[in-house]
Amino acid sequence: MGISASKRVKTTLDNSAEFNSACDSAYTYCLSLTQHAFQGVLPYQLPTASDQIHTAISTSHNYPLLLKWVPSPPTRSQIDSALGIVVTRQQKNNKKFKEDEELILGKEVFKEWAVVLYTEAVVGNAGKAILARVPIGAAGIVGMGALTRSGVSLVGAAVGVYALGVATSIYLGLSG
Repeated sequence: MGISASKRVKTTLDNSAEFNSACDSAYTYCLSLTQHAFQGVLPYQLPTASDQIHTAISTSHNYPLLLKWVPSPPTRSQIDSALGIVVTRQQKNNKKFKEDEELILGKEVFKEWAVVLYTEAVVGNAGKAILARVPIGAAGIVGMGALTRSGVSLVGAAVGVYALGVATSIYLGLSG
């Protein structure tokens, strides 16, 4: 199927002018809340920023990927997890954040955080959809196999084909 689901979603978000615009708008909004007293966004502002991004995308109705897979703003734990991923990445790559310094996200790091946050939200919800759909369909196939007294190998193959079809359908839907 090509690249992984998270890379597929990340690429879609990175290349989306609408998502970039929503990120820029949320970044500017957060700066205005602190009256530009800081050179970026502070960690306590990230839930507000996430809500701003989600609202901008939800009201446009031109972004089916996020509208389908992220119907409500990401949770605080998802926000914190994305921040942890970005900070760790930054520390490994160029030591941008040191442990004794106040954490302030500049525009590029903020955008990276937003992409990580929404990529993880989309992929997580898509994974939940697979876990919800496959057992129900498999149970139906096994039930029909029992009613028709089909062979075990035929029923097993049908369940496998069904599961692969569901996973492929969801994977292909992750490109936007």
